[in-house]
Amino acid sequence: MSALYPLKFKTIYKDKIWGGQKIKTYLHKDYGDLPNCGETWELSGVKSDVSVVNGGVLDGESLADLLEQYKDELVGKKVYDHFGNIFPLLIKFIDANDDLSVQVHPDDKLARERHNSFGKTEMWYVIEADSGSTLIAGFNQEMTEQKYVDALNSGHIMDILNKEDVAAGDVFFLPAGRVHTIGKGLLIAEIQQTSDITYRIYDFDRVDDKGNKRELHTQEALAAIDYKHYPEYKTIYQPQKDETVHLVTCPYFTTNILDFNKSTAKDYSALDSFVVHVCVEGAYNVTYNGQTYPVKMGECILLPKSIDKIELETTGGFKILESYIE
Repeated sequence: MSALYPLKFKTIYKDKIWGGQKIKTYLHKDYGDLPNCGETWELSGVKSDVSVVNGGVLDGESLADLLEQYKDELVGKKVYDHFGNIFPLLIKFIDANDDLSVQVHPDDKLARERHNSFGKTEMWYVIEADSGSTLIAGFNQEMTEQKYVDALNSGHIMDILNKEDVAAGDVFFLPAGRVHTIGKGLLIAEIQQTSDITYRIYDFDRVDDKGNKRELHTQEALAAIDYKHYPEYKTIYQPQKDETVHLVTCPYFTTNILDFNKSTAKDYSALDSFVVHVCVEGAYNVTYNGQTYPVKMGECILLPKSIDKIELETTGGFKILESYIE
């Protein structure tokens, strides 16, 4: 029997120029003396911010140390063979009290060449949205690099971007190369590759508390951007109660949503991967090997590959994002 069990981690809190209070008021997470909280990192293998176990016999162990010790027991053989001692996913909650910068992320090839890093493909699940909230994903017309540069240089960058009205429950998949930004008033769960590389294209001419504008990455972004126009940017799915509903599949993660009013069981024995649950509504208990692990809205739990079968027990219902690598 493996010593591994369902693992929770200490939240990493980050204040941002655009951050707000919903991490505290909506998700009920305490970020202490920070003036605001723009992001929480719930599960991270990023070298500067590696997650640390919270609870159980492995309390205080870092995710990196667990990977070195348990290898494919923790993440699955195929995942470990590919990623080694780097955990491949980064899980965040994001509270945008103001528009984030317009930005783009490089793909694996470009990120490897420039930064010796993975690229950054990601997805967003909208937990809560103020009335009238919007976000940007992609272009609203066919684009070329020259048309893009002309719009940027003439101050008309916002005119060529695809703006979406947003409501709770909306899902957006953002492959590396897609220009995007999260708009004011959105609370989002983000699942992404383990990478912290962002090319900032436009920042609404904002200044920080010292009067300085944030750095832009105009030239770096040009080779990273996917200039193609797509007919649909929002992920269309049919919500179903008490069913596992598929949302996104890509080489970096598969994500489903489970919106349950009743207890259920999950069998992950066919997967050669860890599984991550991100609770975006309600609460439940993971029961494994006679032990119970409570999870509530705003929390994340990592199920090692060595765990095949679990029970999800609830009295009031839950909504979770379930992610793994196929």
